[in-house]
Amino acid sequence: MIYNSSYGIIAPMQANIIGVRFLPIGKVYHFYSDAVPDIKVSDYVIVETSRGHHLGEVVQLLEENPGSYDGDLKKVERRATTADLLLQQTWRSRQTEAMINCRELASRLGLLNQIKIIAAEFNFDGSRLTIMYSSESEEKVDLKSLRRDLNKQYSKSQVDLRQIGPRDVAKIIGGMGACGIETRCCSRFLTDFSPISIKMAKEQGISLTPSEITGMCGRLRCCLIYEFELYVEARKKLPKRKKRVITPKGEGLVVDLYPLRDSVLVRLDSDDNNASFQEFKREELEPWEELNALRKKNELPCEKHGNGECDCNKNKKNSSANKQ
Repeated sequence: MIYNSSYGIIAPMQANIIGVRFLPIGKVYHFYSDAVPDIKVSDYVIVETSRGHHLGEVVQLLEENPGSYDGDLKKVERRATTADLLLQQTWRSRQTEAMINCRELASRLGLLNQIKIIAAEFNFDGSRLTIMYSSESEEKVDLKSLRRDLNKQYSKSQVDLRQIGPRDVAKIIGGMGACGIETRCCSRFLTDFSPISIKMAKEQGISLTPSEITGMCGRLRCCLIYEFELYVEARKKLPKRKKRVITPKGEGLVVDLYPLRDSVLVRLDSDDNNASFQEFKREELEPWEELNALRKKNELPCEKHGNGECDCNKNKKNSSANKQ
């Protein structure tokens, strides 16, 4: 058994772990299922979560040590019955009405200039109602009055007000992506949001114009991470910008990189002022710094003869030629 000093016994050492999803395009949460044998993918189960009991679909079957997952794994209570599924459909059909009612209450309380009600979500048996809202205010908004009125209107449900970020708002609302794709990535297949940084755009040579790197949520586009690692690995094999290289057509300066083509753009040295630009593959390039260092080393007098005349290099060349 696995024992945790804070939570006590968490799960058997060889617990069967399953991945459960509560929304069609939602994050996968892990639970141990020893209490319910013969669970299969696409089965529906009732599980215990930090926000009460919920009904979800089994999307993964794993047999791993629960200790490999962060936090304590909760258990599957039982399989969902047909009655549970019908009950869930009934309560889901009331979610839009609950959202409209919440907006009306917020309007009466003068809160709509501080928060936006995004969605309402009942759990499968209606025992819990979660209102999701967003706020652009940096200060905490007092929602005690709204919570009180909602508790009166939905006395049979435990009301939870949950603030969500811009990306979650975009995922729930859906719509066309900033790139023109019909359905946003977050609404179509992204189950979790990865950290995105400006560095990812720079590595891929993407313009830092806000309209080019910002999504409909107002945050950096999630797609900046899709090819980021590929670009990083490709760039490691190429010379950096402003590095001098030797090409089949002479020496030059690297002015741009094309990681996916495994090539660079070089400004070739020229006697006149009109320097030419040409693209070369990585295998066609030689590092100028290393060759220049060897060239300087050959020009230095040897230690044996000091600053006087020295024909050591000639002798070395002649001896190597004789050996051949």
